[in-house]
Amino acid sequence: MSRRARRRIGQAALYAIAAVILLYTLFPFVWAISTSLKSGSAIFDTALIPADPRWDNYVEVFREQPFGLNILNSIIVATSTVLLSLALGLSAAHALGRVDFRGRALLLVTVLGVSMFPQVAVLSGLFELVRWLGLYNTLPALTFSYLIFTLPFTVWVLTTFMRALPVELEEAAMIDGASSWTVLTRVFLPLLAPAMVTTGLLAFIAAWNEFLFALTFTLTDDRRTVPVAIALISGASAFEVPWGRIMAASVTVTVPLIVLVLVFQRRIVAGLTAGAVKG
Repeated sequence: MSRRARRRIGQAALYAIAAVILLYTLFPFVWAISTSLKSGSAIFDTALIPADPRWDNYVEVFREQPFGLNILNSIIVATSTVLLSLALGLSAAHALGRVDFRGRALLLVTVLGVSMFPQVAVLSGLFELVRWLGLYNTLPALTFSYLIFTLPFTVWVLTTFMRALPVELEEAAMIDGASSWTVLTRVFLPLLAPAMVTTGLLAFIAAWNEFLFALTFTLTDDRRTVPVAIALISGASAFEVPWGRIMAASVTVTVPLIVLVLVFQRRIVAGLTAGAVKG
């Protein structure tokens, strides 16, 4: 077999694998869109394209519950979580990545180990802390609790990128009289922009999709985020599952994440590949 034929076979196999991956990842979302446009007995129709598409489910989601307020709550909580994680994570990463002190490696391992604890393991203790602080059924309670899993990840990732920055930049700035804070904000921060976008977006998605803490630390409908609001959508009776409205709500809250990834895709790729080649 010639080299040209082997190359064509390899390209065909690559395209086939890519098509299978795309089908596997996109089909659930396409099926959710299809189901959200059906109502009544049409839900049980297996046709991918509805014969009579209807938008009633999207209207009912916002009419029968404060779903718009739930979306706003998720935006506030996820955004505040990202801002706090990046601010605290950047400062910690600068200390862990550029300052040599005893126990640094152990501290990094501890930070990584904290992120590996399952949420249910810290739920009871965190609930008592939230109630003692008087934050129960408030949005700051969710922001405070989400830092448990977003901050360790942010610190670990930013520390890795911080170590990859040339030490000559810091030395040159120090010679010119710059303080550590100036070096961090004026020299390192612009270089860490791709890493900040990548970690920030991942933290935003994690906070946006979080369910257990949001269910435990909120009580009223006006304080709930979208995952809890979707889980509590109910039908006319206990035996009815309103799949159309559930899928409509799921599509509504998934589209903003897709838009964010498409808008920042170049910076995400740059952040994922930065530091892969040194020198």
